[in-house]
Amino acid sequence: MNPEQLASQLARTLEDAKAENVRVYDVRGKSGLTDFFVVATGAAAPHLKALVRLLPKAYRLSGAPESGWIVADYFDVVVHVFSAEARAYYALEKLWMGDSAAGEKAS
Repeated sequence: MNPEQLASQLARTLEDAKAENVRVYDVRGKSGLTDFFVVATGAAAPHLKALVRLLPKAYRLSGAPESGWIVADYFDVVVHVFSAEARAYYALEKLWMGDSAAGEKAS
């Protein structure tokens, strides 16, 4: 499975689990860390925990549901699952894509 297919699969898994505002960002050439970012919002800490549990086993997990931000690293794809408050506060999408969100793909 190539990175784009993996990103799409991970996004679908999150959507099926009722994550909100799921987005896939193609950051090839913009990030030295990965090719795709998947960003999703969960309703509360237990929902964030459940969302991450439904994903395939990641190389590395970081963060905690109580912090409002969990990161799952699949090398070529990195998944960020946020609470609504943490997603608004950190605004990672603006860092990667600027205000225009060029390269964004709705899942």
